[in-house]
Amino acid sequence: MNQPTVSGPTRFGFFIAPYHPLTGNPTLQIQRDLQLVELADELGYAEAWVGEHHSAGMEIIASPEVFLAAAAERTRQIRLGTGVNSLPYHQPMMLADRICLLDHLTKGRVMMGIGPGQLASDASMMGVPQPRQRDMMHESMDVLTRLFRGEQVTAKTDWFELNEARLQLLPYQRNLEMAVASTISPSGAVLAGRHGAGLLSLAASDPSGYDALLPNWKIYEKTMGDNGFTVDRATWRLVAPMHIAETREQARREAEWGIGHLVDYIKRLSGMDVPWGDTAAEAVDQWVGPGFPAFGRATIGTPDDAIATIEALAEQSGGFGTFLVLALNVADPEATRRSVKLFAEHVIPHFTGANRNRVASLDWANANSERLMSGMRAGVEAAFERHAQALQAALTVEGN
Repeated sequence: MNQPTVSGPTRFGFFIAPYHPLTGNPTLQIQRDLQLVELADELGYAEAWVGEHHSAGMEIIASPEVFLAAAAERTRQIRLGTGVNSLPYHQPMMLADRICLLDHLTKGRVMMGIGPGQLASDASMMGVPQPRQRDMMHESMDVLTRLFRGEQVTAKTDWFELNEARLQLLPYQRNLEMAVASTISPSGAVLAGRHGAGLLSLAASDPSGYDALLPNWKIYEKTMGDNGFTVDRATWRLVAPMHIAETREQARREAEWGIGHLVDYIKRLSGMDVPWGDTAAEAVDQWVGPGFPAFGRATIGTPDDAIATIEALAEQSGGFGTFLVLALNVADPEATRRSVKLFAEHVIPHFTGANRNRVASLDWANANSERLMSGMRAGVEAAFERHAQALQAALTVEGN
């Protein structure tokens, strides 16, 4: 396999919304999400991000902080991110308090994801005006960053008020890592750059999101500089859906198992019919080709296909630090676990260079094989000669 020509990721993880069929047992589905984080920790993945949603039935984790507290007790080293906290849904001091508590419970493994809220149904039920969501996100983050620094904050907006507010418990980490969700518009890049946060590109595999990667990075880079922050591509995270197996045919069959629930979710959320959902095979064709609305294009194939997708993202973006697999549960649980293991076994080492010195060592041994083998043969022949002499001497003594 060829090494990437630009800076590809060296850290890997999962972005778990999650997405679960309405026909399954929700308690078991959440347990399997926890098991996925456990497995990722065992296999050496670096991060797991967990979402926040409150309606529409499929994305059933309402509090990423509660879920991640449970996950922290089952894991040792994987970093745990809220992916993302929808800032307009929370009084900022209360949210900051929960994040600080979680950071202490995990002894500094927490990352905080920032977003405006995704589902229109969530905002509607809570009376959050959708045209104001991004402005509310900015207003909240302005005070969150100050609270995390230990400042006393007085602020008033049309939806929250803080009077000499100060956190009684600061984060466990000296600098709590924050990352702002970015899709197609530059809003996330501007907010991240203003506060020196990382960039979390959720629509990297969507055609429009793919085209926006570099423009958004340039906006982020400029905003970071304007606010006195140092830009580091290692803090950039890209998200894309993937499922892999030993062959493309097997991967497609496994994805057909549950893709229907994803198609149904898209149709019912949008209120529109789609022309490609009549059969599971047809839906897979659409997903790996033009892509699904909101979910972009999926990589459903082999480890080599996964490597090619990530390399293309690296080329398109100019380089990034972390790749996150969007967990969609379209394959059955056992096939999903096999995909996770295949990715860890074959895809991650390609980018981290884990086997670089092993390959170099064997190449060196091969290049010097004639010299090394001739020396070994000479040593064996000398040993035989010595032993033959010793044996002859022993037989002579015995004969006497």
